[in-house]
Amino acid sequence: MTARALVLFSGGQDSTVALAWALERFDEVETVGFDYGQRHRVELACRQTIRDRLPALSPAYAERLGPDHLVDLAALGAISETALTRDSEISFTDAGLPTTFVPGRNLIFLTFAAALAYRRGAKHIVLGVCETDYSGYPDCRDDTIKAMQVALGLGLDRRLVLHTPLMWRDKAQTFALASALGGQALLDLVVEESHSCYLGDRTKRHGWGYGCGHCPACELRANGYAAFLASPDDSGPSHES
Repeated sequence: MTARALVLFSGGQDSTVALAWALERFDEVETVGFDYGQRHRVELACRQTIRDRLPALSPAYAERLGPDHLVDLAALGAISETALTRDSEISFTDAGLPTTFVPGRNLIFLTFAAALAYRRGAKHIVLGVCETDYSGYPDCRDDTIKAMQVALGLGLDRRLVLHTPLMWRDKAQTFALASALGGQALLDLVVEESHSCYLGDRTKRHGWGYGCGHCPACELRANGYAAFLASPDDSGPSHES
């Protein structure tokens, strides 16, 4: 039986590595992205560049990579008052959450992805969320993803498996996983073409890739890359939900 997977692919570091991980494991892999009016929507252009270049890295990637789907979720941006959907300061709220937290974002993403997976006959949904060094987002936690798997399975009356290969990896281990999966070529693709910067800045090139260099996403990526270079053989644990 053909194993089909749908990957939530934003064009960022984590989702790019998660996509490569899925391409190593499933017979057919499709991708889905979401345009919700994000401040860093330059990542949507990065998605296509990465998809265009992945097949050249491996015959298996070329054979298994299927269609891409882009879903318009402008309504999510319209009802959100966050630093990812408005030109506002990136800081922390009194509740301790970063202002880049978009309430319900991953829950909505997973609901739409599950509906698409249902139509496309895909049992597996892969996403690059991470609890190890995440930015304080409660919808990235392992418990949240496990609860969503149960809810989606019940609501669709079809078993879906949500895979989170990066859940217990920090950013250094995610870089290491890219190297372990696809060697220097995949690592170079992640560094050069994936996007993390919350401000959407792709004018400044650093050793770890493009970005403003000072927003939380850039700092996390920069620190992770430095740690990876210091210990490049550590690909981290293999836990997933």
